[in-house]
Amino acid sequence: MALNIGPLVVCGLLAGIAGTAQAQSTSPAQALLDDKFVVSLGAFVVESDLKARLNGSSTTNPDVDFDETFGKADSATRIRLDALWRITPTHHLRFLYFDNSASRSRVIDRNIVWGDNTFQAGGLVESETDTKIVEVAYEYAFMRRPTYEVNGSIGFHYMDLTQRLSGTATITDANGNQTPAQFTSKQNSVPLPLPVIGIRAGWVVAPQVYLEAQGQIFKAEIAGVDARVNDFRASATWMFNSTFGLGLGYNRFATKADVDKDDFNGRAELAYSGLQLFVTGSF
Repeated sequence: MALNIGPLVVCGLLAGIAGTAQAQSTSPAQALLDDKFVVSLGAFVVESDLKARLNGSSTTNPDVDFDETFGKADSATRIRLDALWRITPTHHLRFLYFDNSASRSRVIDRNIVWGDNTFQAGGLVESETDTKIVEVAYEYAFMRRPTYEVNGSIGFHYMDLTQRLSGTATITDANGNQTPAQFTSKQNSVPLPLPVIGIRAGWVVAPQVYLEAQGQIFKAEIAGVDARVNDFRASATWMFNSTFGLGLGYNRFATKADVDKDDFNGRAELAYSGLQLFVTGSF
């Protein structure tokens, strides 16, 4: 019995061509909406605003405006890493890491009271600020269409703000006695663990262009920390192919915390905003 395989070969070729055409019809930007893993790494051009107060042993000190007092940073490192894992099309895990480290020095024109140290006007004082933020969040895509999705999220946000001042100071002990020091260094950290809730939307607006907007907000009083956080970000990504792209975004972050702990008793207000240039990988 003869078997005519000609029609089978033709059908196979047509199926292969159709499959290839379907794969090619998926735009590069669509990968950011559909792929299992999406990772972005970028650097910031940031305008910052840091005000903080570290109380002394027996006094409540005034706020220090670090940007007004010390000016722009002499050296700074500002990076942000975002990662998304689509466990399923509607259930996601999202990870964020942000590092903003800045060093500044200036001959100050007024006294700075930081904890029990009073840094004297006319002396050279160095300010070092290190801010690290780590966040893990669960996302649910409550609205998902072929070219866009809208997600709600809930997660854990941890920020560690470390501030160190070094220079000539007068040190006041718990009894009010003062001792001058030619050089002293005072470092304190503000750990802020907070839950956050947010919303994120992504939209493929052109074959190679993907837009994204994200907002998070929370206010809580937990274990001696009364804090609130606001984080808003918008970005546009140009995908060269389905794997790699280049993006430009704007991010505004602000937090305010009143802290009553052994290692930090006082207030910290931190805000930064600016443009972010980043590279994106999707697979």
